[in-house]
Amino acid sequence: MANGGQGSRAKASPAGMPEAPMEDIMFKKLLVPVDIGDEAMAKASLDAAKALAEPWGAEVRLLHVRPILPSAYLEYVPADFEGLEKKRATEDLAALATKIGLPAGKVSTAVRTGGVYHEVLAEADDCKADLIVVSSHWPTLATYLIGSHATNIVRHAHCSVLVVRA
Repeated sequence: MANGGQGSRAKASPAGMPEAPMEDIMFKKLLVPVDIGDEAMAKASLDAAKALAEPWGAEVRLLHVRPILPSAYLEYVPADFEGLEKKRATEDLAALATKIGLPAGKVSTAVRTGGVYHEVLAEADDCKADLIVVSSHWPTLATYLIGSHATNIVRHAHCSVLVVRA
């Protein structure tokens, strides 16, 4: 064989473990859930996503999840409230996307309505994310007892998850 009898086996690393080809270990699509009302939390995950995406040329998808408006409030808000809020969130997320510093073709956005971790997981599946980059506050007693969005995302995601402390 021209390759010294190695066939198609992967080259071994210094630790003796086979090294995966670069295309197998790179993240191609990163999903970054952000709360557009909390820029400090968003900055932590956006910085981490940018640092991961730049060297590999990965795509970054920003996601904002809007809560469902309880029906008890519907009589107190304008009839087009949901549409206006979604439009505002879409515009705010698009503005945030321009501040990341990645080429425009490498950043996309999505706005969903529902429970945060359910919608993050659904978007990760829909956009075929390789990695979810999520910010998290330092845990408190409440998050230990009832859990947090980041905890639920880590438990139930079908892809890798990076939790960044903010």
